[in-house]
Amino acid sequence: MLTYPDINPVALALGPLKVHWYGLMYLVGFVGAWALGRYRASKPGWPLTPEQVDDLIFYGAMGVVLGGRIGYMIFYQTPELISHPLSLFQVWDGGMSFHGGLIGVMIAMAMFARKYHYAFFTLMDFVAPLVPIGLFAGRIGNFINGELWGKVTTLPWGMVFPTGGPLPRHPSMLYEAFSEGILLFLILFFFSLKPRPRMAVSALFLICYGSFRFLVEFVREPDPQLGYLWDGWLTMGQVLSAPMIVIGIGLMIYAYRQHIMDRPAHSTVSKEGSPS
Repeated sequence: MLTYPDINPVALALGPLKVHWYGLMYLVGFVGAWALGRYRASKPGWPLTPEQVDDLIFYGAMGVVLGGRIGYMIFYQTPELISHPLSLFQVWDGGMSFHGGLIGVMIAMAMFARKYHYAFFTLMDFVAPLVPIGLFAGRIGNFINGELWGKVTTLPWGMVFPTGGPLPRHPSMLYEAFSEGILLFLILFFFSLKPRPRMAVSALFLICYGSFRFLVEFVREPDPQLGYLWDGWLTMGQVLSAPMIVIGIGLMIYAYRQHIMDRPAHSTVSKEGSPS
C-alpha cells in the first residue's frame, strides 16, 4: 500500500481569501494549452495565427467552465437542479463534468469558427491535442483534493484516502491523469504532426478518451448520488463515454473515405481545411 500524501487543498490563504490547488490546476491547464497552441500556430501549415490562439483559449475556457458546470448538474444532479435551479450557481460546492465541458468547448469553437470564418473541424483538429494538458492538470487537482477515488483494492499501489474509509483504494484519478492526460497527449501530438484528413484528429480524440474513461470507470467508485445504473457495473461516466467511441469511429471512417474520394480538396491548407 502506498501512502497518500494528504496535501492541503488550499495552496495559499490570505485572510479570508483562499486559493485552492484545484483552481490553480485549471489555470495550469489553460496556460499550457495556450503555450502549446501558440507554438503550433507559429509553425507552417497550421490554419490559425498565434494571435488568434489567444482568443481561441478564451473561448475554450468559457466553454469548459460553463459547460462543465451545467453538464455536471444535468448529468449528475438532475433532481437537485429541478428542485433548486439556483444550485447551478453554487460552484463553491464543487461539481464539474468533462462531458459537459466538451459540449461547452464544441459550442465555443462553433462561435469562434463563425467569427473567424474557419471550418468547425479545422478548429477541433487544432484544439484536440491541447485538451489533454488540462485533463492531466484537472486529475492532479482531484488527487490533491482526495476525491473521485476508486474501489477498494489489495494491489500494492492502493491508497487510503481521507474521505474514502480505512481500506486502500485504487488511485483512479492518477490512472486518469496518465491515460487521459499523458498517454492521450502523446497519441494526439504525434498523430497530428503529419498531415491528416480533416476530422481525423478529432475522431482519434473521441475514440481514445472515450475508451480510456470507459475502462477506468470499472475501478472508479461510482458517484454516490447515482450509484450503478445497470447490473451493478454501468456508470454514468460509461454511458456518456460510449457514444464518444462510436461517434469517433464513424468520424474516422468518414474522414478517410472523403480524403480518398476528394484528394485535390485536401492538397492545400486554407481557412476551410486543416493540413493534409
